[in-house]
Amino acid sequence: MPFLGLLVKRGDHFHGSTNSFTLVLKPLETRFIVELMKKHKNEIRLFSTDDEINSIITQESQAEKTSFTMHFDYNEDFFIKLSGAVTVPSFPIHHDISQSTPSYTYAQALHTYMQRVVSFAPQIFHGLTYFFDPSDVHRPGFFHLYRIKDELFLYLLRLDLNFRTHYGEIKMKGGNDSTHTYKSNALFLENDIIPLSSLGEENRKVHSFFIKQHLSDTWIGEHGKGYFVQGIWIDRELTKFFSKLFLPENKRTYPYYPFPCKYQTICHSVLDFSPEGRKNHLKLLYHARSFLGPYFDEIQQTLKHSDFSEDLPLYRRLKQIVPKQPLDVWRPLKIHTYLNEDDMKEFQVDFHSQ
Repeated sequence: MPFLGLLVKRGDHFHGSTNSFTLVLKPLETRFIVELMKKHKNEIRLFSTDDEINSIITQESQAEKTSFTMHFDYNEDFFIKLSGAVTVPSFPIHHDISQSTPSYTYAQALHTYMQRVVSFAPQIFHGLTYFFDPSDVHRPGFFHLYRIKDELFLYLLRLDLNFRTHYGEIKMKGGNDSTHTYKSNALFLENDIIPLSSLGEENRKVHSFFIKQHLSDTWIGEHGKGYFVQGIWIDRELTKFFSKLFLPENKRTYPYYPFPCKYQTICHSVLDFSPEGRKNHLKLLYHARSFLGPYFDEIQQTLKHSDFSEDLPLYRRLKQIVPKQPLDVWRPLKIHTYLNEDDMKEFQVDFHSQ
């Protein structure tokens, strides 16, 4: 099989000094390109994509925007509620992690699903490229590269195809080798903007993204004994520190934290999925990183010895000097708590970016 790659072409899609990367697919005799999405400590490595899925995204993204609402479930997992129910077909459960491309059965099921789901929310997928991750087959990924000045950023969207008891109706039961076929109007997903240090390229083909890590190992120890040993990480505390710092004073947004600590760096969880909205969110992360640059080590050392609190001296000191304009962006953000039809707690997110 010939190697298929991604050609990098810079586009002038931003106003001013902000540019976007356009990844141009180079079609060859097979429909899969690049290499497998393989994570190392600071690397996201590409493996394969699917021309048919990318074509579906391109065609459907020309449709009019649709409406949906944003929510968190009782486990704090984010989902959007679509205007209608989408059937999620049965997928094979098992996949050899050494295989860089999905099975024919998996690929066909994903083609069917994407044709349905993109039509319900075309703006979510606009401009994105699909990739297959053999280590996480039930969370298909989509990405786009951006640049602001000399800084690179990766927008990464992952769908969650797993059946959730309170959010779907089983149409056909699965088994040990295949998942349920079910209908649901809840689309669970994760979407983050991740800062990059560089691209891995060979012969002008992108094969990996290297993450710009601002933090050392966030693991600080463990507690318990024997089978009950549990690791202790400070990612959650760092997430609270980063997010609260760039929110207006006394603004409560739980369970949404705009600047999560992931991949040993500061990322940004996007609420406006449109191409224009992503660019606005991108600028928020860019300015947040620029401000925090001199303080990452001090913040990390502080939280290794203290849980996050808005009374921490370091937090209060930085809160006094953080630029006010980025804080104003979040004033329209509102989180409403309610009980769903199963009397389970959920949260609705209302946000209109400015």
